[in-house]
Amino acid sequence: MSGGGAKEEPRGSSWDFIWNPRTHELMGRTATSWGLILLFYLVFYLFLAGMFALTMYVMLLTLDDYRPTWQDRLTTPGMMIRPKGDQLHIAFSVSKAESYNGLLSSLDAFLSPYNDSVQAQTNDNCPPNQYFIQEDSGEVRNNPKRSCQFNRTALDLCSGLVDRSPTASSGQPCVLLKLNRVIGMLPGKDGQSPYVSCGPKVYDVNVGPLAYFPPNGTFNLMYYPYYGSKAQVNYTQPLVAVKFLNASLNTDLNIECHINSNTLGDIYANERDKFAGRVSFTLRINA
Repeated sequence: MSGGGAKEEPRGSSWDFIWNPRTHELMGRTATSWGLILLFYLVFYLFLAGMFALTMYVMLLTLDDYRPTWQDRLTTPGMMIRPKGDQLHIAFSVSKAESYNGLLSSLDAFLSPYNDSVQAQTNDNCPPNQYFIQEDSGEVRNNPKRSCQFNRTALDLCSGLVDRSPTASSGQPCVLLKLNRVIGMLPGKDGQSPYVSCGPKVYDVNVGPLAYFPPNGTFNLMYYPYYGSKAQVNYTQPLVAVKFLNASLNTDLNIECHINSNTLGDIYANERDKFAGRVSFTLRINA
């Protein structure tokens, strides 16, 4: 005896969603529908790419190849030492040549571009105590700009041009200081060049007398302003050498060197950056 219920329609295969042979639909869409969607996304992404290219083009038009449009660096440059040692810690033993030969080698490599013969070939012998201004003339660029010589011999006893082993073995090391480059910076006025002062951070520690090279530890005004590595390709960064003549032995000497200038302001007013116009390092001379 047959039942009186309605006959069920056969269900389609689960593969019909991927390709339905009756409606010719692929994943629920006809070829025309897929074509319109692909055309929309093609036009949409071409529009985005065009907007990005236009934005980059307009931005590049505002940039200068030789001078940054915006500078977010601090007005007071940072300071660094050579040799840096490990974590700004310089240590050696006066009785062990192997403990300071590596430091001497690194200084030799660092100072090789400062050799007098190299400087004479690439840079100018400038008048001291005045800025070396090289302005552009309207739209005409005065490039490449020249640079002033900084000769290695200006570092005198710290130049490494004499036998330095006795200096190290007698416990009288040299530390080189340099200011970070800041484009357009004028670090002094009225013919007064900025100069470096060094001393102990802990005042009961004896660092002994210090000698500075060039005399008075000055960064002469003739090395400024700096116009950038692209405009001033042969620029030689000025250095100051500090020689420790009679520092305490067998103890960690916490030393701070800072720049003194009549235009850079109070370097201690900016406590956020401990390297703005100053650098701290540790020196240990073992007997």
